[in-house]
Amino acid sequence: MKKIIITGGAGFIGSHVVRRFVTSYPQYEIVNLDNLTYAGNLENLRDIENEPNYRFVKGDIVDAEFIDGLFDSEMPDAVIHLAAESHVDRSISNPLEFVMTNIIGTVNLLNAAKKYWKGNYDQTRFYHVSTDEVYGSLGEEGMFTEETAYDPHSPYSASKASSDHFVRAYQDTYGLNAVISNCSNNYGSYHFPEKLIPLAINNIKQNKPVPVYGKGENIRDWLWVEDHARAIDVIFHNAKAGQTYNIGGHNEWKNIDLINLLCTILDKKLGRDAGESAKLITYVTDRAGHDLRYAIDATKLKNELGWVPSITFEEGLEKTVDWYLDNHEWLENVTSGNYKQYYEGQYTDR
Repeated sequence: MKKIIITGGAGFIGSHVVRRFVTSYPQYEIVNLDNLTYAGNLENLRDIENEPNYRFVKGDIVDAEFIDGLFDSEMPDAVIHLAAESHVDRSISNPLEFVMTNIIGTVNLLNAAKKYWKGNYDQTRFYHVSTDEVYGSLGEEGMFTEETAYDPHSPYSASKASSDHFVRAYQDTYGLNAVISNCSNNYGSYHFPEKLIPLAINNIKQNKPVPVYGKGENIRDWLWVEDHARAIDVIFHNAKAGQTYNIGGHNEWKNIDLINLLCTILDKKLGRDAGESAKLITYVTDRAGHDLRYAIDATKLKNELGWVPSITFEEGLEKTVDWYLDNHEWLENVTSGNYKQYYEGQYTDR
């Protein structure tokens, strides 16, 4: 049986990856390693928590001794590394927290992999999941490719760029079988409500102001999270060592246009008059280091490994809105907790 440690598996994207691997590969043993910080939520995995090939381990990737012990006891064949601090606004107010988790934590995992796999890299794999924010900001034209030079603009993106470089360095220096993917903005079920789409849905539902930074003209490429999990599956199983793949939806939206679309959808689903929810839109001061536009070119992933998004943004957004309206208890459990001090009245369009 192949044993895989998936870090950050109780988070938004991580829980979808864990669920996919647990259900699609019963021959694999999946160890979900998560420190259950504010965005980690084991309710995300309630439907598979009793599966025989799944196990949860609580732990901090910043603790090198713990990570060494975990590798020693579990003897994993692979790591899919998603654990990260990812809220841009919080990275601006507390950069060191992002340095510790995103850089030091990644290096701890790399060191443990190098030590315990002892050169048997043809039978092992280290998959590092990263972000398109490492590339910086685009103007009105062009798209990020795997050859785009790194140009991070926030402490968050700088920490992720650094972790990417460490993974490549361990590949080049030690021969580690490593792959990297850089993904655009995800949306879908179990998304923590500090993020733009779930925050907007929740606020519209409750008739609260919907904050929009600046003029709402920042552009993001959006990808349904289950398509991202499927892409990770494809890359993990098929990519050659040392490769990097961009994952994107070819689906660019201005923030304000996205919010207006959500307002239209929710007016219909909540039985409101057309335009009623749009009155909740509130423009707030733009945040520091707010990149204008991200756009991913996922041609390499399509041409080499055959992956393309499975649904349109409009279809995925309908599914997402329905999920949040149908899962009031999950949302209430999240928003009524200590996290309220972070998310209320703010978001990150990541």
